Amino acid sequence: MKKSFQYRLCANLQTFQRADRWLNLCRNLYNTALKQRITIYRQNKGSISCYSQINQLPELKGAFPEYREVGSQVLQEVLERLDKAYRGFFSRVKNGDKPGFPRFKGRNRYDSFTLKQAGWRLDGKYLYISNIGRFKLRLSRPIEGDIKTVTIRRTSTGKWFACFSCDNIPERPLPKTGKAVGIDVGCQSFLTTSAGEKVENPRFFKRSQDTLKMRQQRLSRRKKGSKRRQKAKVIVARAHEKIYNQRRDFHFKTANWLIAGYDTICIEGMNSWNSNTSLNRSMRDVAWFGFFDILRFKAEEAGREVVEVPAKDTSQLCSQCGARVLKDLSVRIHSCPSCGLTIDRDFNAALNILGLGHSLQVPCTVS
Repeated sequence: MKKSFQYRLCANLQTFQRADRWLNLCRNLYNTALKQRITIYRQNKGSISCYSQINQLPELKGAFPEYREVGSQVLQEVLERLDKAYRGFFSRVKNGDKPGFPRFKGRNRYDSFTLKQAGWRLDGKYLYISNIGRFKLRLSRPIEGDIKTVTIRRTSTGKWFACFSCDNIPERPLPKTGKAVGIDVGCQSFLTTSAGEKVENPRFFKRSQDTLKMRQQRLSRRKKGSKRRQKAKVIVARAHEKIYNQRRDFHFKTANWLIAGYDTICIEGMNSWNSNTSLNRSMRDVAWFGFFDILRFKAEEAGREVVEVPAKDTSQLCSQCGARVLKDLSVRIHSCPSCGLTIDRDFNAALNILGLGHSLQVPCTVS
C-alpha cells in the first residue's frame, strides 16, 4: 500500500531563501507554460503536449540561466502538474461539471515542488537537496517503505514541510471483531452509529469565529502592499491553520475509534449528495469528505472494510418496516405511523445505512 509521511523542516535562513527561490522559479515556469498553451490554442494551431513542453526545457535553461540550478525532474513535474490541471478541466467539461479552467498562479497560490529519484539524499534526520542545502527533519515517526517522491511545501504561515510519498508499506491488520456498523453523519452531531453511539460536533470554526472576525477586520484596515498588512495576513492564516489542525486531529481520533471497534464500516456515498447552500458553512466546518478519506486510508492500513451505500432516502425510510416517512431537517425524531417505531432520526438513518451495507457485502455480526 501507499502512504505519505510529513515532517516539519528546520534550516538556516539562507537555505529557506534558496527553497523559496525554487518555488518562485517553478511558479514562473507554470505560468509561462500555461500562457504558451493558451497562445497556441488562440492562434488555431491546435495544442501542445506536456512531452513537447518538457523537450523545450533545455532551450529554457539556455535563455534563462537561473533555471539551471533547479533539478530537471523538478521542472518536469511542474509541466506534468499543468498537464494534470488541463486533463481535469476537459474531464469536467465532458461530465457537464463546472469546468474551472487552469489559472495563473500568484505567489500565494504555488507552494510546493516535487523531487523524484534524483537531487536529494536522506541521511538519518537530515535531508540534503542539491543547490538548496541541508534540512533537519523533526522525525515524529520513522519513514517506512520505498520513497518514491519528496515534496517540499511552504504553508501560508511560513512553515516548511517535507512530504515523503512511499510505496510497499506493510499492512498492520488489527484483530478481527466480527462486528459491522453503519454511521450517519450530520451537522448537529458529527456522527451517529447503528449501535446508538453519538459523537458530538466540536464546531471548531464556529468556536473561532470571533477571533477570526477580529483578525480579518484588522487585516482589512491595513494598507495594501505594506509590511503591516503582510503581518496581519499571516496572523489570519495562523487562525485558519489552527482550526485545520484541530479538525484533522479530531478526524483521526474518531477514525481510529471506529477502526478499532469494527471490521466493516458502512458510510453514505458522498457523490450522491445534493448541495444545499444553506448548509455550506456547517458542512465545511464538519468536513465529512476529509473525514471519510482518512477513514478509508486507516481502514486499508488495518485490514478493515469501508462500504459506501447510496445516501438517497436513508433518513426517510423506516429501519424497521421500510415505510417512507417524509420529514424535513428540522424534524429530529423518526416516528413511523405504520409500525409505531419512534427513535432518533440519525439513529434510524444509521440502521438503514448498515442494512444497505449488508446487502452489498458478506454479512458480519450486527453490533
